Amino acid sequence: MELSAVCHFADDRYCFALEPDRFLIRIRVKKGDMRRVVLHSQDKYLPVRLKDTRRAVEMTLAARDRVSDYYEAELRFHVVCLRYWFELEDTDGQRIYYGNYEFSQEAFRDVERMFDCPQNLREEERLTVPAWAANKVVYQIFPASFAPTGTPGKDWYRAHVDHRRDLGGTLRGITEHLDHIRQLGADVVYMTPIFQARTAHRYDTVDYYQVDPRLGTLEELKQLVSRAHAMGLRVILDGVFNHSSQQFFPFADIMEKQEQSAYLNWYFIDGFPLRTRWGEKPNFKTFSYFGGMPKLNLRQPEVEEYFIGVGLYWLRECGADGWRLDVADEVGHRFWRHFRDAVKREFPDALIVGEEWHYGGDYLTGDQWDSVMNYPFYNAVRDLLDQRITVTAFFEDLGFLRGNLHPETYKVLWNLVGSHDTPRIARVCGGDRDKARMAAALQLLLPGMPMIYYGDEYAMDGGRNDCRRGMVWDEKRQDRQTYAWYRQLTALRRSCPCLTEGRAAAFFADDDRAVAALTRRLGEEEITLLLHCAGGEAEAAAYAGREELLTGRPFSGTLGPWQAAVLA
Repeated sequence: MELSAVCHFADDRYCFALEPDRFLIRIRVKKGDMRRVVLHSQDKYLPVRLKDTRRAVEMTLAARDRVSDYYEAELRFHVVCLRYWFELEDTDGQRIYYGNYEFSQEAFRDVERMFDCPQNLREEERLTVPAWAANKVVYQIFPASFAPTGTPGKDWYRAHVDHRRDLGGTLRGITEHLDHIRQLGADVVYMTPIFQARTAHRYDTVDYYQVDPRLGTLEELKQLVSRAHAMGLRVILDGVFNHSSQQFFPFADIMEKQEQSAYLNWYFIDGFPLRTRWGEKPNFKTFSYFGGMPKLNLRQPEVEEYFIGVGLYWLRECGADGWRLDVADEVGHRFWRHFRDAVKREFPDALIVGEEWHYGGDYLTGDQWDSVMNYPFYNAVRDLLDQRITVTAFFEDLGFLRGNLHPETYKVLWNLVGSHDTPRIARVCGGDRDKARMAAALQLLLPGMPMIYYGDEYAMDGGRNDCRRGMVWDEKRQDRQTYAWYRQLTALRRSCPCLTEGRAAAFFADDDRAVAALTRRLGEEEITLLLHCAGGEAEAAAYAGREELLTGRPFSGTLGPWQAAVLA
């Protein structure tokens, strides 16, 4: 037994309330090390001699990553404080007990040697995310390139579009194409920044309280949100609070008045005169050493107050349903706690999603963000498509997230296979349609909030530096087979909640043949997601004859290249 791999924290990381009187407790151990794990518990304050409250619950293997197994158990209790400890039995039959961060050869009897769970404290810390968001489909729009008002101009389908080129997309154009988004099967519209800025990407905000006139008016934004809501769509805005443009009024004042500016504490200025020319390292903190995006000092109370005000203003003014927050992992926890408190106090159902390219667990403890753009998912899909990892490793990479995040958070992770900052999935797949179909299947047939980047449903091409091309409204340019595949996947996702809400009941993988089978169970329903992640064919005779929900026919027992099958 590898004792150094045993890990449990008696706080909101591994012991948390799911709802009043219902708790989840988790422990991490070495992968494949345990035969069984038992959770023992009892009332802290009620002596056993007066009432025996002791219970023992067999824990379930809930997730596995490349080196660890995660065991979980749910408990229902109504006490002042619960005490608990773990009984660990490894595959050799060795048994040891773990309580209060100490190991013992004997079962615990003294409550002071057990872990502690004050019920009210854990329930006060309970992580909640908007119920409406769980497992919903997000559609990402880059407004400058999504839809103009009227017919696209001659430059709309230019092959390469860099970050400076504005193709003339508008809010009205987005409103006119909401039917497309709804028919595709999406539930949420996420727009990259729409506020007044200098560039087409608008991540260099000039005025946080103005809709960019190139996109439209405040009234047109309200019409877009109102129309979306009438169609059952939610709308998420993009907030750029890590940095501004040089033309944002506080930095413009600093540029004009230098040391005499009243706004010096809004930024991180190292000296004067300011170095702002292109190609010259700035002498003030910025986003990515780019002088055109000076970094805001959100530790200052007046700066914090201003941007919390921005967050509240747009939720009030246009009725949007939440925020995606740019470069959010470079902003301190203190600001996000205050931001969340203010937003959730007035808009408890608002969704708060941070941009984080890595595991963001320190922001996802219930007091800051609800979710993240799930780039670990993107990386795992990309590595699987490139065959740099096995199917087992792919699911283990997802298992790390499942094992370390709250189950409610896992339901709202924005699972993406491309965005405005990455090569398009069609480019990643090198034009291989089978691979691209597999990427869409992985995105849309697993739990979380799959985020479809506009145009991926038509297999739009584009590298990292030109992934923001004009949306292909011209039917002659559309890949209708890919569109039909996306429609099929979103329809199945909607009609078969077992795919996203069911518990993982069984997993099988054969890495030599690149075949995996994941079975989920919801009540009496059982669904198996069967995957072949390689070229050629692979036999899966054990599943032959089962109803294949994507084709409506009995499964033949053979999987084609990069094929996904959903078996009832």
